[in-house]
Amino acid sequence: MRTEKEIGRDKRSEEARDKHGKKEKDTENNCVERDWDKGGLIRKILLEHYESYYRLAYAYVHNEADAMDIVQEGAYRAMLKADTLREERFAGTWVYRIMINEAKEYLRKNRRDVGELKENLEAPAQHYRDMDLEEAVGKLSEMERTLIILRFYEDKQLSEIAEILEENLSTVKSRLYRTLGKLRAELAKKR
Repeated sequence: MRTEKEIGRDKRSEEARDKHGKKEKDTENNCVERDWDKGGLIRKILLEHYESYYRLAYAYVHNEADAMDIVQEGAYRAMLKADTLREERFAGTWVYRIMINEAKEYLRKNRRDVGELKENLEAPAQHYRDMDLEEAVGKLSEMERTLIILRFYEDKQLSEIAEILEENLSTVKSRLYRTLGKLRAELAKKR
């Protein structure tokens, strides 16, 4: 039989859990319930931003099927690792980071010869693209290309880019402006 002191302690801890919106009985259920919430949050983010992730992947690989594969693999990894997400407010940038890493990994695994790359860069008739610009962006390092894609293709703010890349805002700014200088110089050679 439990004493009044034990009953009071249990009641107070239950009230504290209720106050925080989590009435959970044991540690095992805690993990399952939190994982489910994280998984739901990640699923919602993936559905809301699917087109953005596709554009990001396409900017890396310039091929529709490959971009779809990258997004699908990134979504799978995000759902698989949802339990490692530490803070809800960083979920969006966390998923973006996964997509960027998937695109980079895909490029590393699938190195292509220059002829095949040029073939993939050919623009469909309904889309106008500056081939010189795409070629110049393609010559940049992975970090520089990522900055350009996030800033100009995905229209992300510098502060968002700093969060996604886990870099200082000043570092992102200086790298971006240095990269823009490289692009200007490369395009000036072609014209």
